[in-house]
Amino acid sequence: MAEELKKQDRENAEKKQEAREIIRMLSVDIPGDRNVYTGLTRIKGVSWGLSNAVCKILKIDKEKKIGTLNEEEIKRISEFIKSPKLPRFLLNRRNDIEEGIDSHRIGTDLEMTKEFDIKRLKKMKCYKGVRHSQGQPVRGQKTRSHFRKNKIGGIMKKLKKAKEAK
Repeated sequence: MAEELKKQDRENAEKKQEAREIIRMLSVDIPGDRNVYTGLTRIKGVSWGLSNAVCKILKIDKEKKIGTLNEEEIKRISEFIKSPKLPRFLLNRRNDIEEGIDSHRIGTDLEMTKEFDIKRLKKMKCYKGVRHSQGQPVRGQKTRSHFRKNKIGGIMKKLKKAKEAK
């Protein structure tokens, strides 16, 4: 009986060694103790919906720990995310202005594209571009109580006036 327990302990230790602590996927470090479904969302440009679609299409268990994936599965996931064959509504770059096609951007490509879009809006001096350049909300939110970012609020103004009055 003691020999069986030792054998089971060795098998469990081998399984734990197989699970890696950190997985590097698409230039992002993902903790190995995360589920595949949760871990993929750490990649910029991968939403919960896209993560779910990747798991379903590639037939990978969503609850499986990402540290236990082998190199082949990681490569399959990376290739799929780089060029996904998904419905149009899951893509983050639909009907691109420059290219006129639907695509999906991830990582630094997504950041650069967003930056270029904002610069283009500022250059055109359209309403959204002007709001971006002023640091104001772009999509019609109220500005009285939000978007103050290190500016003196109403309570702080009263305190400042009280100090000046003394």
